[in-house]
Amino acid sequence: MVSRNNRDKNKQERISVPQRRALAQYSSKAARSGLRMCDLVSDFDGFSERFKVLGNQYKSIYPTLEIHIEGELQTLKGYMERIKPMVRDGVFFLYEALHGPPKKILVEGTSAALLDIDFGTYPFVTPSNCTVGGVYTGLSLPPQNVGEVYGVVKAYTTRVGIGVFLTEQDNKIGNLLQTRGGEFGVTTGRKRRCGWLDLILLKYAHMITGFTVLALTKLDTLDMFTEIKVGVAYKLYGEIILYFPANQELLNKAKVQYKTLPGWNVDISNAREFKELPVNAQNYVRFIEDELQISVKWIGIGKSRESMIQLF
Repeated sequence: MVSRNNRDKNKQERISVPQRRALAQYSSKAARSGLRMCDLVSDFDGFSERFKVLGNQYKSIYPTLEIHIEGELQTLKGYMERIKPMVRDGVFFLYEALHGPPKKILVEGTSAALLDIDFGTYPFVTPSNCTVGGVYTGLSLPPQNVGEVYGVVKAYTTRVGIGVFLTEQDNKIGNLLQTRGGEFGVTTGRKRRCGWLDLILLKYAHMITGFTVLALTKLDTLDMFTEIKVGVAYKLYGEIILYFPANQELLNKAKVQYKTLPGWNVDISNAREFKELPVNAQNYVRFIEDELQISVKWIGIGKSRESMIQLF
């Protein structure tokens, strides 16, 4: 509803398009002025009055903004009539699922742990909690009902938009990772920044989320490299630090210590068992496991559903 056209280009580059769209929603939620699905389907007259107030507030904040309030309400009424039969109370729905006939419930996070509003690389984050904590606050799922937590990580590191990225390779290596990995933003088509795997980030993500196993994706993107570097520690003012700096200025001063591993320089996309991978590819996976003390359960080696190796 609120146009973002009056924001300058530099601000637009700081966060991704989906994140920008979410900002207005989360800011109105925090201000307690937002409209919810339960408002739309329960009392459309009351919803309409609040919608008009909110629309006029935005028009006063953005004088050039045009909102056709009555037209928007007519559109929303049509949507309401179509979706109302499909809307249920989320808390009760989950309660029934948890306490009825046994079911498996899979919850998928939409953004990386380092984009979490509380624990990510603030201020270059999303407006939401996208770590495992979002399961409790966003779904009303009790902590005791969470079983396995699967961490999903690429065999290298990427980032969209600005923000500190210590293992970034702004060179031919980064370009090769970007091209081979098809690293483009889904919404904008903007190139993702690419670099070597950062195990310090992964250890920090594990501290926050407590994932029990890992899914290592896009291992085949590294097929062309004769040697592969992995970030294993940060140095700050000449000393190795055991924590991930929360302050961006401090983080930007850190230097990465790398471990160089031999590559395999061969196509692995046809492998279907771990033993079919080249020895150096196997060693790369085992090195990650040893450093993190977390087992890798799945390895992605291509785009198709079949291009997945399950280790156990």
